[in-house]
Amino acid sequence: MAVWIQAQQLQGDALHQMQSLYGQHFPIEVRHYLSQWIEGQLWDAIDLENPQEEIKAKRLLDNLIQELQKKAEHQSTYDRCPLELVRCIKHILYTEQRLVREATNSSSPVGGLMDSMSQKYHQINQAFEELRILTQDTENDLRKLQHNQEYFIIQYQESLRIQAQLSSLATLPPADRQLREPSLLSKRATVEAWLTREANTLQKYRLGLAEKHQKTLALLRKQQTVILDDELIQWKRRQQLAGNGGPPEGGLDILQSWCEKLAETIWQNRQQIRRAEHLRQQLPIPGPIEELLTELNSTITDIISALVTSTFIIEKQPPQVLKTQTKFAATVRLLVGGKLNVHMNPPQVKATIISEQQAKALLKNENTRNDSSGEILNNNCVMEYHQTTGTLSAHFRNMSLKRIRRSDRRGAESVTEEKFTILFESQFSVGGNELVFQVKTLSLPVVVIVHGSQDNNATATVLWDNAFAEPGRVPFIVPDKVLWPQLCEALNMKYKAEVQSNRGLSEENLVFLAQKAFSSSSVNPEDYRNMTMTWSQFNRESLPGRNFTFWQWFDGVMELTKKHLKPHWNDGAILGFVNKQQAQDMLMSKPNGTFLLRFSDSEIGGITIAWVAENPNKAGERMVWNLMPYTTKDFSIRSLADRISDLNHLLFLYPDRPKDEVFSKYYTPPLSKAVDGYVKPQIKQVVPEFATPNPDPAANPTYMDHAASPAVNPQHTYGLYPPIGDPMLDPDGEFDLDDTMDVARHVEELLRRPMEGQWSGQQS
Repeated sequence: MAVWIQAQQLQGDALHQMQSLYGQHFPIEVRHYLSQWIEGQLWDAIDLENPQEEIKAKRLLDNLIQELQKKAEHQSTYDRCPLELVRCIKHILYTEQRLVREATNSSSPVGGLMDSMSQKYHQINQAFEELRILTQDTENDLRKLQHNQEYFIIQYQESLRIQAQLSSLATLPPADRQLREPSLLSKRATVEAWLTREANTLQKYRLGLAEKHQKTLALLRKQQTVILDDELIQWKRRQQLAGNGGPPEGGLDILQSWCEKLAETIWQNRQQIRRAEHLRQQLPIPGPIEELLTELNSTITDIISALVTSTFIIEKQPPQVLKTQTKFAATVRLLVGGKLNVHMNPPQVKATIISEQQAKALLKNENTRNDSSGEILNNNCVMEYHQTTGTLSAHFRNMSLKRIRRSDRRGAESVTEEKFTILFESQFSVGGNELVFQVKTLSLPVVVIVHGSQDNNATATVLWDNAFAEPGRVPFIVPDKVLWPQLCEALNMKYKAEVQSNRGLSEENLVFLAQKAFSSSSVNPEDYRNMTMTWSQFNRESLPGRNFTFWQWFDGVMELTKKHLKPHWNDGAILGFVNKQQAQDMLMSKPNGTFLLRFSDSEIGGITIAWVAENPNKAGERMVWNLMPYTTKDFSIRSLADRISDLNHLLFLYPDRPKDEVFSKYYTPPLSKAVDGYVKPQIKQVVPEFATPNPDPAANPTYMDHAASPAVNPQHTYGLYPPIGDPMLDPDGEFDLDDTMDVARHVEELLRRPMEGQWSGQQS
């Protein structure tokens, strides 16, 4: 209800805008009496583009009618279209919140200064007010000109009548002619003198009106540049960064309202110029006005053409990694469609996939012979007009890329570096077919894949393009190298979005990534700020001694964290970006049993546990051990928290937090007792015990359970079964778990089968 209380306190234009949201489609009384209920519903949980969501919308409508009771008859409008109710209320709430936010910002503290966004909005609104005044002024001048011209024509007709009378005198007797002629001549002279003066006056009026129109059109161009080349381009840039996990680009309501004001003002001035042209044709007076009017008409047509073509935009982008034979969606919208009444004859939009070269040719207005680079199913859609929100849009819900035709690649470029784009195009007319527009818009670059294994590299291409594309570029040029801090910003944005966490990459994490990316740990952290990274270093060249690239390693970390480690990352339990030497230096100063979690250097999407313990082969000496990295397939068997719980020699999470304090809330609850005489087996992780100089538990009080010597190869066992397999070192000093895991998975599969007579009886 907070929004409604604040909305009622709005003043001036903001209050009028808020009140104009309501009407027959949704009475303001309903908003008032049910404000708390309305603001308490999950309107955003309903997808307006999904017809199956109509069931949820119908439920909301039914609840609303129950709340209204006697006022329910006013909502019969939505009986047949409950989704429209959701659309209407979402629009109302969004606009109310915006108006309240703007009003709050405009009266913010610090000497009453508005923040930059409010200041910008204020300037735009001021310009619109100036345009309104100028347009009203030229309208008044035009009416005055028309009135004066009509009077001039009347006087001109009078002069013609006098001339006709003088001509008729020739048929009269000389005496009569001499009697009447002087009076007519005097009258004609007076009228002609007036006509001469008035013709000059009319010419000045026409020139003055044309000059005012020139001033109006100059301001219109400036305002349109601010809205289209600044605000709309910024929205598109935010939309592009949102593809990398940046904040949402925001709604289009404000932009649409500005574009509609532009369209309305442009159309009013266009009609005025056409009326001025009609007056000139009705009464031709020699002078420069004809050329001026031609120029004005051409200018206003250019302005409205730029507005219409620029406001045909993609509201919801298609996926930028596009898999063939997979359904995908997109939405295009014409921001001025409602104001120009385009919906009176709804246009059809067609979607086509084209290559980067075809996109370049298209923007150069070269003949592309309607070529495409593939076949999209369900690629035609009619634009729909939504009365409550005033939006005109086409929703492609079930497109599918049936096939793709690739170009010849050169050099090291792979299929996952090849960029395509979805071209949306339409044609419609405005003003009773006065103007016909062919509109086109290109999606953000898409990379087409045919198998999920290509997703990783395709995502790298998209990430680089979204992060470093320049506005107004030639499709789809991006720099080959960028400053490391720029790449850090993109990686941090992507990481936070993928992991869905507010905890991003710290400065220490970024230094670690720089050391990995540039294969150097000796560079001063400050020096990384001035270093550049090339696309080849990012995702073409393998890291030294590895068979994967920097991006592939980083993407593996994101995937693992997103799927299995998110709560632990958010809790700060995972240091992650720490190399083996750093882990050893950190742990050696801590008590035995202290451990930390770091991402594996040697395996994509792996995380290992490093801990400090006694050296079983050298009394009095301590050392740091590393478990073989866990991957997604390991955590699909047993979670990280449960694995840490299983290992009793792990006591404190670095630096000094008891492990149960950190991880116990994620432990799997103990299994219930036997059911129907059967005991369900439990999978657990163990590590083999190594020979130790002193196996007596009392001799090593650091361990909570028993004095197991440092174990490095995690294994699985069921119930009271002993460990399986022997630890095997890999060349990197980490341990190979494949054999052990295979056995564990085999045992797990056997246990899933019904084995009558086995595992029965009471638990030992």
